[in-house]
Amino acid sequence: MSKFKDVNTSSKAQELIIEGASCASCVSKIEIALKNSAGVDNAEMNFALRTVLVTGRVDVNSLIKTIEAIGYNAKSANDTSDEQLLDEKEVADKKYYGRLMTQVWLALGLGVPLMIYSIAGGPMTVETTLERTIWLFIGLLCAAIMYFAGKHFYIGAWKSFVNHSANMDTLIALGTGTAWIYSMVVVFFPMALPEMARHVYFEATAMIIGLINLGLALEVKARGRTSEAIKRLIGLQAKTARVVRDNKEIDIAIEQVLLNDIVRVRPGEKIPVDGIVMQGHTSIDESMLTGEPMPVEKVAEDEIVAGSLNKSGSILFKATRVGKDTALAQIINMVKRAQNSKPPIGRLADAIAAYFVPVIMITAIVSALVWLNFGPQPALAFAVVSATTVLIIACPCALGLATPMSVMVGVGKAAEAGVLIRNGEALQTASKITAMILDKTGTITEGAPKVTDVIIANNVYTEKYILTVAASIESGSEHPLAQAIVDSAIEQGIEPEKVSDFHAIAGYGVKAIFNGQQLLFGNQKLMLKNRVALNGFVAKAQDLANEAKTPMYLAIDNKLAAIISVSDPIKADSAAAIKRLQANGIRVVMLTGDNRATAKAVAKKVGIKEVFAEVLPEDKANKVAELQAQGEIVGMTGDGINDAPALALANVGFAIGTGTDVAIESADITLMRGSLHGLADAIAVSKATLRNIKQNLFGAFIYNIAGVPLAAGLLYPFFGILLNPVIAGAAMAFSSLTVVSNANRLRFFKPQEH
Repeated sequence: MSKFKDVNTSSKAQELIIEGASCASCVSKIEIALKNSAGVDNAEMNFALRTVLVTGRVDVNSLIKTIEAIGYNAKSANDTSDEQLLDEKEVADKKYYGRLMTQVWLALGLGVPLMIYSIAGGPMTVETTLERTIWLFIGLLCAAIMYFAGKHFYIGAWKSFVNHSANMDTLIALGTGTAWIYSMVVVFFPMALPEMARHVYFEATAMIIGLINLGLALEVKARGRTSEAIKRLIGLQAKTARVVRDNKEIDIAIEQVLLNDIVRVRPGEKIPVDGIVMQGHTSIDESMLTGEPMPVEKVAEDEIVAGSLNKSGSILFKATRVGKDTALAQIINMVKRAQNSKPPIGRLADAIAAYFVPVIMITAIVSALVWLNFGPQPALAFAVVSATTVLIIACPCALGLATPMSVMVGVGKAAEAGVLIRNGEALQTASKITAMILDKTGTITEGAPKVTDVIIANNVYTEKYILTVAASIESGSEHPLAQAIVDSAIEQGIEPEKVSDFHAIAGYGVKAIFNGQQLLFGNQKLMLKNRVALNGFVAKAQDLANEAKTPMYLAIDNKLAAIISVSDPIKADSAAAIKRLQANGIRVVMLTGDNRATAKAVAKKVGIKEVFAEVLPEDKANKVAELQAQGEIVGMTGDGINDAPALALANVGFAIGTGTDVAIESADITLMRGSLHGLADAIAVSKATLRNIKQNLFGAFIYNIAGVPLAAGLLYPFFGILLNPVIAGAAMAFSSLTVVSNANRLRFFKPQEH
């Protein structure tokens, strides 16, 4: 299924694993640095997975140097298989989690006893020499905690400072550092401070480091569940294949299978690579690709795909795509890329985060100055507490996680339902669709029509000759109606013959020379254009059209010879799927090049009121633009080459996965199964994902917007309440966990079919 290949062949994709990124402002900084590098077309970082996808003509080593130059570490993921990458990530996450939990216990081991002592009424002030000695010892213990449990914050802050920027580490380092330095000043020079200001905050420094590390640890734990969709897809890949070499069947590793190898698959085994059945008959479960639960019958010459499950018979097939070229490998790649990409709402969050940290630092300074100049005694202590609390509570960790976590889970859920989303923008826009344009043939209908009537216009020709002529002229065409005529002729033992001077006339039909005769085969417009007299046959054609059959006129030497009608059965679930779309308030429109009567007959059966028929390929895109001009957010669904311009122009293009490569490459979303329920599923997943992102962003923004004024001391003049830095640290840490947990709720979302 080469239809899943990357459209952009002029640039290559490089994936890098980033170390040291801690918040949304880090994401923005890394992306900007990479995008400004020579040869880079685009860079998108997935903060949830700590990876960045870079496209362009650029060497991976130069990308790594760019990232190192701004204070982070990076390594290439290009030479690592998806399975290895996930395994390495799992191992790394376990180590990171273990390290964080050790740091949590170290920090809380000091912070919790001090906090309990403080709450119990123990003096946190320095008055006597003994108190100075005790607090000096505790201060040194706290410094050790800052080194062993919080070193990563200070290193990250220093790297950001050197690169003239700021991030979450900056806020934490400034907040905890300020509290510790102030406390040490109190210990060494208590007499230099007013009596009321001789308060130490070592417990705040230790507790904040411990709680933020706890939040990071819990986030790592929860984050691991978001890559389950990729894990499941990778798990579909067979590890070995049984190939026939030198007339012997041998088991080899999947990586050693070569193009054109003959492969044996027995009942209950997975198909190891893509191929074409050479021998045998079986039924194959392709639900991993299409979401369609019913097994599909496969015989000689049928295509089979890697990862699907052979249910019954034993078959031999020829390998046509191996390794990273298989449909499954390309689906995994498409899902990964979509999970890496950002919807517009995510890019907005990143942009805000880039300015957020400097604004918070200014707010903390202003807050401290206000307390120093206008606050009650001890003004200096109050200033330190408010500045520290503002810095801690404002850390934008949750903001950075809000979008990528939801996108990862949402794209994975869609893939499970047989819906492949190409990018984050399509994921967001699909939720806003107000009008859906549906192509008829192969979209609403099966796309596998059959000849139903052959009406001879005069007694000169026999039905067999008419079918011979029609099959001969259509044998070179890929159009489903043409294939129906060829198949019908072959079924009757008629072999198509060669034609000359063949010309396809888009939107009209075809013309050619056959046995010295001039042939015209197509719709009524083609006949009228060439002045072929139709006499009373227009009414007969109309009767056929009223029965949802497509009448095609055949003229020989500019005289009408016959009408051949073809009927394309409507898919069993098209009407129900269209009803689902309409129930969601979506305006459903049919667009087809077929004749008006046939189009209306099909539309009536599936419940569509708006129909545009006899539309030329170049006009399909115009119809999309027309609806957009009316203020509609337009989705376009099709499966043919002639749908490609409209798919590309639509706000969201949906391609039927059973259709042509060109249509799929022009679309934003691919429906792996032929059912239009995939459309409603895609929109439902899109709405659920966007709703989840908004909940996450709302939580993160409201938390920061409400938390910062409280931290600065807004409530103190009215209620005497000043937020403790420790509470700020706990709240900030657990806000990230809340965002991750909320995103993981999406894993349980199921689109309702009725």
